[in-house]
Amino acid sequence: MRQKVPHRKKSLKSRLKKNLFGWAFIIIPLILFGLYVWYPMGRNFVLSFQKDYFDSTFVGFDNYIAIFHDPVFAKALKNTFLYILWSLVIGYLVPVILGFLLSEVFHAKGAFRVILYLPCMISGIAVVFLFSTMYGDTSTDLFNVIGSWFGADTQPWKGNVHLIIPLIVLAMTWRGAGSTSLIYLSAFQSIDDTMYEAARMDGASVWQRFWRLTVPALKGTLLTLFVLQIISVFQVFYEPLVIGPKGGPLSSSMSLQLLSYLYAFEDFEHGKSAATAIILVLIIVVFTFLYRFVQMLLDPMRGKKGERRR
Repeated sequence: MRQKVPHRKKSLKSRLKKNLFGWAFIIIPLILFGLYVWYPMGRNFVLSFQKDYFDSTFVGFDNYIAIFHDPVFAKALKNTFLYILWSLVIGYLVPVILGFLLSEVFHAKGAFRVILYLPCMISGIAVVFLFSTMYGDTSTDLFNVIGSWFGADTQPWKGNVHLIIPLIVLAMTWRGAGSTSLIYLSAFQSIDDTMYEAARMDGASVWQRFWRLTVPALKGTLLTLFVLQIISVFQVFYEPLVIGPKGGPLSSSMSLQLLSYLYAFEDFEHGKSAATAIILVLIIVVFTFLYRFVQMLLDPMRGKKGERRR
């Protein structure tokens, strides 16, 4: 027993020396992360219980009560879930299909990869202004020009309360689908080609190969990107700010992130802005825990860890 204690101390000391070089590299990023991420989050949490940024009077849950009584907040919360619904219909399925179709291409696959990724290289705010012009209400705007080819009348596309959210999600999908499609493509290419060859020899169609082979093999990737899609949509901000504009028309495109911004920089109600941001964080945390729970249910048991060797 007496011989093991100094041995443990010596082992701990040697491990600390061994990891000292690594800690020297990581300590500065950790400090910066704390200053620019954790401190603002903590400060925002404290601010949500104060009257204002410049007035630190403690008001308890008054800011939270005020935003729950605000009809615009209820509209923004509903719209956020509508964004999720449409993003799963458009933004989640389109990259999966594009990645699968790209994996089926035998010639000029590199050129198709470049074409798919090009929109991701454009600034997000530039894409939003581009689509805002396309959704205009004049006869010379792109959507109305295309509609005129089929005999349709000029429409105020972004002035339609029923179409504004799907149109915003379409703009988001156009910009981000390329990079996600390449992630799916790399996952598709990790699947054993012999299964696809056997399916082709048996006469399976493209969609049969997709549903019977691809989807089961990519269960983990599909679930992970599913949750990341939801989390990213919760943070939609400048799309409704520009295309709406400012969450319009009639707050039909208002999101929680945009509402938090408007509380702070238009109404100068910083406490309500911070409370809205905290509620948004809590919703994202709940979805993250749901993802972890579903992942544990779907992942197969890999045996007990830490089994002793006999």
